[in-house]
Amino acid sequence: MASKLTSREEDYSKWYNELVVQADLAQHSDVKGCMVIKPYGFAIWERMKDVLDGMFKDTGHVNAYFPLFIPKSYLSKEAAHVEGFAKECAVVTHYRLKNDPNGEGVVVDPDARLEEELIVRPTSETIIWNTYKNWIQSYRDLPLLVNQWANVVRWEMRTRLFLRTAEFLWQEGHTAHATKDEAVEEAKKMLEVYADFAENFMAMPVIKGVKTESERFAGAEDTYCIEALIKKRSLKERVQIVSCCSFMESKKMWNVHPIIFVAESS
Repeated sequence: MASKLTSREEDYSKWYNELVVQADLAQHSDVKGCMVIKPYGFAIWERMKDVLDGMFKDTGHVNAYFPLFIPKSYLSKEAAHVEGFAKECAVVTHYRLKNDPNGEGVVVDPDARLEEELIVRPTSETIIWNTYKNWIQSYRDLPLLVNQWANVVRWEMRTRLFLRTAEFLWQEGHTAHATKDEAVEEAKKMLEVYADFAENFMAMPVIKGVKTESERFAGAEDTYCIEALIKKRSLKERVQIVSCCSFMESKKMWNVHPIIFVAESS
């Protein structure tokens, strides 16, 4: 039988963690910063994903999947974009282990260092647009409306179940358009999709708005967002839950021709 929960008034953060654990939704992992999503919790995620995926497909989007590993050189081409989470990136430097000659388990084989380091996906813009340059040969290939369901890694040691973990599940939409007006229309359309999902399926009221210049997505001309606030420890302290849609000019560093406009959402 579940034990009595700590009251929200006494310790909101502790109450939240106890609620998630006692509801059998998730638990902390042996891997610091990560969590285990248990069957009941994952069933809720699957239902959320199914509903949102249907909404995406109703607006003409299709799903694809791109590599988990991204060459460091790809991120170097978009240094400004990466700067915001560079300190959170996990880096793969070797591709093989070997038995420890001292008989103490296994060690990294120093002879198996990669020629180029790989970044474990923190977000997929760079690998996706490097792929799109081969998909888009003319305006006849537009619009390109692609969504990806994936896991991403942004190194985080202070875990808060479902809210802050090193690895988490999400979706990211990356679309290409012939005109700026079409890209803006796409970003605004997806903002409405996210707001509809949050309010009518998750019963979570949100505020729709536009990010300030200092807050907008790196490289974007504008970033539209929905935001919700949840209590943290007191009525004066809040945690933001944000979903963003941005648009920008084409990724010239990837040699995508002709010049196109991009809308991205997550």
